[in-house]
Amino acid sequence: MSVRLTLHVRPRAKLTEVAGLHGDAIRVRLAAPPVDGAANDELVRFLAERLGVARRAVRIVGGATARRKVVEIDGVALDGARRALLTPAGEVATARRR
Repeated sequence: MSVRLTLHVRPRAKLTEVAGLHGDAIRVRLAAPPVDGAANDELVRFLAERLGVARRAVRIVGGATARRKVVEIDGVALDGARRALLTPAGEVATARRR
């Protein structure tokens, strides 16, 4: 099972975090510059950690050099992925413990 998500990313932010929606895409702020793939690496790390999957399960399949990216993530369902990303991080941790 895999899912594709459309993301709108903004590199060089203070924190790496989800910042809501940007049209039909999920807005993600990245605390990494768009140099030598650093922002893409940070995006993959953040998504894997937030969704509870291995980094190898997250792939950028479209827009590697653009702000609008399409990522494919193995091992999660669409509803679960969107809920995990759009729910504040503290609430996700609380929900997982229950």
